[in-house]
Amino acid sequence: MSWTKYAHDLSEQTTDPDSRWRYPVSEVARHLLVPKWWEPAEGGGWRLQVGETDPDLWFRRAYGHQSVVTSVGGLHADHARPDDVPTGRPTSSATLTALVVKMLRHARIGDHNTLLDVGTGAGGLTAIASIRLGANRVTSVDVDGYLSYAAKARLGEMGLKPEFITVDATGPIPGEYDRIVSTVSVRPVPPSWLRALHPGGRFVTTIADTALILTAWKDPDGGATGVIERDWAGFMTARHGPNYPPGLEHLFKTARESDGEEVKSYRYPVADIREHWETWSMFTINVPGVEIDFEERPGRRTAYLIHPDGSWARAEAERFESPTVHQSGPRRLWEDLERIRNWREVEGGLPLYGCKARIDPAGVIHLSRGRWSETISA
Repeated sequence: MSWTKYAHDLSEQTTDPDSRWRYPVSEVARHLLVPKWWEPAEGGGWRLQVGETDPDLWFRRAYGHQSVVTSVGGLHADHARPDDVPTGRPTSSATLTALVVKMLRHARIGDHNTLLDVGTGAGGLTAIASIRLGANRVTSVDVDGYLSYAAKARLGEMGLKPEFITVDATGPIPGEYDRIVSTVSVRPVPPSWLRALHPGGRFVTTIADTALILTAWKDPDGGATGVIERDWAGFMTARHGPNYPPGLEHLFKTARESDGEEVKSYRYPVADIREHWETWSMFTINVPGVEIDFEERPGRRTAYLIHPDGSWARAEAERFESPTVHQSGPRRLWEDLERIRNWREVEGGLPLYGCKARIDPAGVIHLSRGRWSETISA
């Protein structure tokens, strides 16, 4: 089975005819980057897939239009046995090519720029950038040493030899670069990124727990000035080790089973607000640390909100009905969400996309648009 036609079709589907990224995309043998991967199993959990046992599926996934999960709960598919059932959150993936190209385009990369790729993952962005710029101009960093090792070996099979470094990208970064493209999300911007940028350099990243793409040019004072793009993307949050720390499952359990201190009806129907990207982003900016879950069964929708301070909310309703909301804790999370949904309806939108962004040398993000402003710090 020839991979070149798949790669050529993918490049045509994900780039413009005159794009400088079209040829690089067409030259990457993406199936080599994901010989094994995880797919959601019926009834929940994950199921291991091995490319060589089903070449048709392998090529459809590798050259498809979805990200391919390669590691769950710190267990990489390369190291898994057929009967392994990992638990926890996905910790690495091969990002869908359209999203990789989107981030590269936002970085405004010139032919002679040096690039730092933050979040090696399966190595797809590193490969595309190496073909376009030359591998000697590309460095890729990841906190997971195996991801760096595997990507180095697999890109080597393609004749590409960029530099791979295993390092926590929120800490010190070796070297200096003209551009930084991150396919992990952060909040705030690591100060080390600003120090690693050449004067006048540019970075592109997403803000953790939002769908916001932040782009900025480095300023002489060591900070940066930019915007929240009128575009959206979402990535895994930058990790500091092989897995994410334990979440708030105990509080989700409480939210699912308890009656709550307060029970009342609210205006808006129950929805998974993570699919309503601007509302979700404004909510997580206004209520840092909030976590969200959503369930839909025939005739019933349920949304859960929890917060590290112990607050929780559970909203239940038929599809278009006003929900009954159970809440407990020091704050009323559903009321926080309702205020944002009211704001959106009254104003016809929210002020996030297209707003100005100023990043100070410490990495704190200051957003503003008209009379609205918000600060995003640790």
